[in-house]
Amino acid sequence: MKIGTFNANGIRAAAKKDFWSWVIKQNIDILGIQETKIQENQINPMEYEMMGYNSYWHSAEKKGYSSVATFTRQKPINVVKGMGIEKYDREGRVLRTDFDGFSVVNVYIPSGSSGEHRHEFKMEFLKHFMVYLDELRKKQENLIVLGDYNIVHTRLDIHNPDRKDNPSGYRPDERAWLDQFYASGFNDSFRLIYPEEILFSWWSYRAGSRQRNKGWRIDYISVTDELKDKIKDVKVYKDPVFSDHCPVVLEIDI
Repeated sequence: MKIGTFNANGIRAAAKKDFWSWVIKQNIDILGIQETKIQENQINPMEYEMMGYNSYWHSAEKKGYSSVATFTRQKPINVVKGMGIEKYDREGRVLRTDFDGFSVVNVYIPSGSSGEHRHEFKMEFLKHFMVYLDELRKKQENLIVLGDYNIVHTRLDIHNPDRKDNPSGYRPDERAWLDQFYASGFNDSFRLIYPEEILFSWWSYRAGSRQRNKGWRIDYISVTDELKDKIKDVKVYKDPVFSDHCPVVLEIDI
């Protein structure tokens, strides 16, 4: 089974760059997309059904903002929008799809780059998200948590690890949260397969960052301990270009 994640920075914009032809060619079974930037009343499910996918959406209240969607070839047995906390759910950040024997959590963790108040909001979200996952694991051991985490974990995951400006996304408090997350029974699937590889999943639009490969790895597919031995491969697709992020695809025998 192939399970993918991608921050589209606007799903309609990515579609115009022939994104869906790429998805079909890659034979992806489950795909989580973040930053769809679309309201549910603007969506035609038949458009995705014709490509072989059932689609599930969690849109933000604010138009053209945030929002996540999950596309699956196999119909899930259950779909849950949000964490049950209004201040996060109104931003369309979490979408869970349950299948026979495993669940996929599609998450768009807030960016704190617009100011200190948003970094604080991000840290509050992370605290509540950990509680949400802890509770979920009591019901389902086989969890896959994919999405744009908006956090660089290690020095290998950023092109300039010695930077001194302390940007949100590379701060000690949020990186410590990832340490705690991965110590709690989750695993970074990419690092399990490629412990020393330097690959990025996001590049700024400024100063030709992508062409010069000055990026960050902030898009993850994490699996619980019960699934880690089932991983076959993880691929990070820098090309072709569909947004400022690139798709990440996990191949797993589930």
